[in-house]
Amino acid sequence: MALLYTLKKQVLEANKQLEKYGLVTFTWGNVSAVDRDEGIMVIKPSGIPYEELKIEQLVVMSLDGERIEGELNPSSDTPTHLYLYNNFPKIGGITHTHSIWATSFAQAKRPIMALGTTHADYFRGEIPCTRTLTNEEIEKEYEQNTGKIIVELFNNLDENELPGVLVANHGPFSWGKDAFSSVKNAKILETIAEMAYRTYVLNDNVKGINDFLINKHFLRKHGANKYYGQNDE
Repeated sequence: MALLYTLKKQVLEANKQLEKYGLVTFTWGNVSAVDRDEGIMVIKPSGIPYEELKIEQLVVMSLDGERIEGELNPSSDTPTHLYLYNNFPKIGGITHTHSIWATSFAQAKRPIMALGTTHADYFRGEIPCTRTLTNEEIEKEYEQNTGKIIVELFNNLDENELPGVLVANHGPFSWGKDAFSSVKNAKILETIAEMAYRTYVLNDNVKGINDFLINKHFLRKHGANKYYGQNDE
């Protein structure tokens, strides 16, 4: 019980961070976290304003999609979260928003090229955009199919080196080791998207940085021999 309460508290606080970091309008977003040992996920209930959200309102789901605890309906994006957890075994938290800059790229169906070292510090390459869903995929199991096209896109990509994605016509999803990390990556993705847009305005012929510089910046922060930050980070 103590571990579940801790997980719920993390999910509650992470959802409230969405407003703090300017990532949501009204209730347009959600955060979840997973306890893989117990096979459960905690997620925000659907449509509840962040300022009103209470710990007892959070919904506990099994990774098989069964509701274990909670009287309210879980987020409508729950099947997407579950599909990602079941296919990305190293992630511990997921954030979905409709943040303005990242969603603009998603609506344009345009990946975010690595234009500078700020991008490369957190994403080891282009932030990808999924294909569009077919009419059949939208009609049947829409939310789960949203997860499926993300996983399909990452068939030849590493979700641990690219902790976020743009879903075409929809918006961004990000993930991390826990709920807080997923929110942090959502904020970073949003900032990178704004920087990219402004860069294209200033120079519409800009090219991405080369792989050598991308790898240098990503690995100095996340690689086995990283040297950015302190040893306990």
